[in-house]
Amino acid sequence: MLSHRLDFVPDRDSDLFAAVPASAAVFLLRGEDETGEPYVSKTSNLRRRLQRLLGPVDGQTRKLNLRERVRWVEWTATGSDFEASFLLYQTLRREFPKAYDKRLRLRFAPLVKLILDNPYPRATVTTRISGLKGGGLKGSGGVKSNAQYFGPFATRVAAERFANDALDLFKMRRCVDDLHPDPQFPGCIYSEMKMCLAPCFKGCSDEEYAAEVGRVQQFFESGGHSLVREIERQRDDASTNLDFEAAAALHTRLEKVKAAAAQLPSIVRRLDDLNGVLVQPSADRESVALFKIAAGRICASVALNVGQPAGAAQIVSKPQSQSQSMESRIAEALAPVEAPKLRSALEWMEHLALLKRWHYRTIKVGELFLADDGELPMRRVVRGVSRVFRGEKPAGDLSETAGDYWKFRAREAGLTES
Repeated sequence: MLSHRLDFVPDRDSDLFAAVPASAAVFLLRGEDETGEPYVSKTSNLRRRLQRLLGPVDGQTRKLNLRERVRWVEWTATGSDFEASFLLYQTLRREFPKAYDKRLRLRFAPLVKLILDNPYPRATVTTRISGLKGGGLKGSGGVKSNAQYFGPFATRVAAERFANDALDLFKMRRCVDDLHPDPQFPGCIYSEMKMCLAPCFKGCSDEEYAAEVGRVQQFFESGGHSLVREIERQRDDASTNLDFEAAAALHTRLEKVKAAAAQLPSIVRRLDDLNGVLVQPSADRESVALFKIAAGRICASVALNVGQPAGAAQIVSKPQSQSQSMESRIAEALAPVEAPKLRSALEWMEHLALLKRWHYRTIKVGELFLADDGELPMRRVVRGVSRVFRGEKPAGDLSETAGDYWKFRAREAGLTES
């Protein structure tokens, strides 16, 4: 529900216009019939928008005017375009359960899907998620199938390019048919090029194919670093044994692996592990809005008051003990936030679409910090809160909005130079 509601009387329209803020908001206009279809929208200036929709009409005009039809006005002030978009989505979904998708025109996020239910698993690119168990998502067991999803990618082309380049590094099958292994089957071009273990004609045992699928799964989950470590170890062993030709070949393969892994944006990971916090400006000038992200689902925002009597700049320059206090305040604010219980996979896809729309914008407000091994990078979150509060652009460090998550992971693991 929207947080404010006032009745509208045309003869006293000035009272309403004076009561609403001249700032960004999501609003709803409702007539005398509470069950009737309302008018729902968002605006950068609520007062000006309502004056145009509900003000007196001078002469003939083609502009929409609802002065004689509206009885109630509801609104909630918003501090950012992301907050307005998410609130508009929630409001439209509640008011127009059968038609909200046409009004929103969301483009679902492309995902790489690893199909593990098949006796001979394969990977594909999709924008659809299979149904949810028990009407809700609970960790990794929420999807009915055993499929694993990795994303969101900016476009389908980007997802397909990454999937193709990644699968070139392994020998998992590319075909989409349900296999019935037959030694008489002639195989395909991939088996001829030694790019597939060819389970279709029993070119490998089931155990060998399952092991190869496991390597692909580790590659996706680690952003490529599992294969980087594997090849680096093989290269070092070859060098130790003075097999320099093999070491050179492994080094060339290593460069190919790194090129494939470099295609991954910072936000792409297994959906079950897509956890973090999105920091956005708040309608309250003394606060920022924190949106907890749980498995790609967007939780209701919480306000974090960061205004200080001596100025907000002290957030970063405080002593270590006080900095820890800010970290604890952020943790306490996020702790009681529960992930929304989704009734269908469609809601999950819609949340991902909203997150993808914000993340891949060329110019965006706010910063996203993703958890690594279940832990948020709290020090960087504190710095991000300060930047968002002061309206500064992300710094040129390895913050989630400005940096490359996988390069950060590689550097932390000692795989690249600092």
